[in-house]
Amino acid sequence: MSAAIRALEELSLNAWPAQQTLLLDGWLLRFADGYTRRANSVQPLYPSSGAPLEDKIAACEELYRQQGLPVIFKLTPASQPAELDARLEGLGYRREADTSVQTLDLASYAAPGEDASLTLQASLSEEWLALYGRMSASRPEQLARHRAILAAIQPDACYAALSVEGVPAACGLAVRQSGWVGIYDILVDPAQRRRGLGLRLVRALLGWGARGGARDAYLQVMQNNPPALALYAKLGFSQSYPYWYRVK
Repeated sequence: MSAAIRALEELSLNAWPAQQTLLLDGWLLRFADGYTRRANSVQPLYPSSGAPLEDKIAACEELYRQQGLPVIFKLTPASQPAELDARLEGLGYRREADTSVQTLDLASYAAPGEDASLTLQASLSEEWLALYGRMSASRPEQLARHRAILAAIQPDACYAALSVEGVPAACGLAVRQSGWVGIYDILVDPAQRRRGLGLRLVRALLGWGARGGARDAYLQVMQNNPPALALYAKLGFSQSYPYWYRVK
């Protein structure tokens, strides 16, 4: 199980790259000007050489302090060492953003047919970014940091937009690597929700992944988001493992 979690975590790190990554005795420290927890947190993925845990935590705290960022650890059931979560809790780190990592076997997935209202692009466009910014109500500085992350993606990517009567109403992103396709940035215009647009969009992205050789799909969904959980359950996704953050 630990190896499977680590493999998916590595895929998600590549799909959501930080501007800087430092290695610290098996831990990855990621920095991206504070935009998203995922890109600005400690990822304790690999075994330690035996350095004292308190020293490693203190080193992380100092490095994030130097960047003017909060100290955040992203934890899974496979985080190294096993006692890290309890140790962080004892140091006053609060638990936040419980998330479900879900997967889907694409072996029998039937990709949808042509959809004239859907556009798929292999590279980031200003139009797609503006659509994402409008529907997420992102501030200009947030959108600039989002652009930097997306522009740094190295595996194959697909930027999808779905229109209703010619007006863009939903957008999403897929990243394909090593037989997997990851689903990210799914947004539907609030005025167009409950019309099945999210379902159509994700199905199209899964189809793109399958056509390119992906055999499985993964995504990350917050545990406190019942509509999204229901959408992905309808598509056949099920939880593979949880993750959560500890924040100083």
